[in-house]
Amino acid sequence: MSEELNEIRNLEQLKAQMKRHGVATLLFKRLSPNDNSKNQIYLGGDYAALQILPFDTVTVDHNRKDSKRDRFKARLDFHWLDGSGETYAAPNAQLILYPKYPEVRMSGFLIKTKKAPRRHLASRDMGRTLLLGITKNRKLIGHVIGADNPVSHALEKFDSEKVINEVFSESTDKSSRDELLERMKTIHEMGWIDSQKLNKEGVLQPYRAQNGGGYTLEALFGITPNGDNEPDFKGWELKQHSNRLRSPILGGPVTLMTPEPNGGFYQIRGVREFVKTFGYPDTKGKANRMNFGGIHKVGLLQSRTGLTLTLKGFDPISGKITDVDGGLILLSENGVEAAIWHFDSLLEKWNRKHERAVYVSSDKQKAGKNGIQYRYGSTVALCTGTDFNLLLNSLAARAVYYDPGIKVENIGSPNESDKRRSQFRVKPKDIPELYHTLELVELT
Repeated sequence: MSEELNEIRNLEQLKAQMKRHGVATLLFKRLSPNDNSKNQIYLGGDYAALQILPFDTVTVDHNRKDSKRDRFKARLDFHWLDGSGETYAAPNAQLILYPKYPEVRMSGFLIKTKKAPRRHLASRDMGRTLLLGITKNRKLIGHVIGADNPVSHALEKFDSEKVINEVFSESTDKSSRDELLERMKTIHEMGWIDSQKLNKEGVLQPYRAQNGGGYTLEALFGITPNGDNEPDFKGWELKQHSNRLRSPILGGPVTLMTPEPNGGFYQIRGVREFVKTFGYPDTKGKANRMNFGGIHKVGLLQSRTGLTLTLKGFDPISGKITDVDGGLILLSENGVEAAIWHFDSLLEKWNRKHERAVYVSSDKQKAGKNGIQYRYGSTVALCTGTDFNLLLNSLAARAVYYDPGIKVENIGSPNESDKRRSQFRVKPKDIPELYHTLELVELT
């Protein structure tokens, strides 16, 4: 028989126990009568909770009786904290994303759990509070208290109009925002910097290709190029673009993300057959090479590839997903789905990486015979709070677009090879439409 958790009745003790288990951020949510094990716990009327809470892969969940009730799910690595400081796994805890509304709820948090706050979470009592600790290795540690618990009153100074409020974040003296701005200021004051890149082993190397602005910035932050789905620096995604040090929301396009297609001809037959089928001979006349590139915007035929980027299952008028099996599709003129990015995959990538992003302008010059140097602007744009529907709206409005750089070389020979880069880009002037808040900060 499952046991009931005891409450911790002192906020400092609760914080200490959370930190003992590696919690770097402590949040809380005031529970309404409908927040219980029967109705699930409401976490917001948009997808904002996905930028706050760590979750596993997003999957589609079909309703057998009514397709209008189809939804997305994301598993949580969730544990309950008891009064003595011990934790107990809740293996069925998950987030449920309802695109119809949209909203996010948490469910399954009592199933197959040895100890849990069942009395509080099976009731409709007013004044209950759910505390959620986020560890550095992406675990969630929960604790629920009643209205008469002194901790509930101690949390009043952190209350706001938000659904989820913060008690503390990080265990350092400085916030990640301050650290980010200090580092950006130092980089700006360095002036011209040789183009460079950290290899997979973290060794600094010169970089002579023309796209070194981003690699150089990442190297100065100690970031090795990777394809993972986490922000670059302490929760912040780093974005730079060339515009001769003007405002970071002016100038040339910025690459937002580079997700590989997870469906269609591309996924079934592979990138090389995809390029040979939908690509074109190299425009500079290189033998035995085919390319796949060009700007693809929703609803517009791309003349060189013969494909049209379509947004299936999203209604731009209501701003809601209408088909959870939909996504972005590169469609040929005879109806072949050349490449697909399903909503569940895009949602996961966008929400994890872009909850907080910093944009900075750059400039470059030649250095010596083959070298390149970069310098970075004195103003940065800090963007916080995004939503997957904001991305879909920007795609529908043709502000965000697909601009790949894919090639196959030495076609037909034993040395045949490919290079993949499926990138989605945006012009800086359209960046504000992707976030709830944008702040221009002068570093000097």
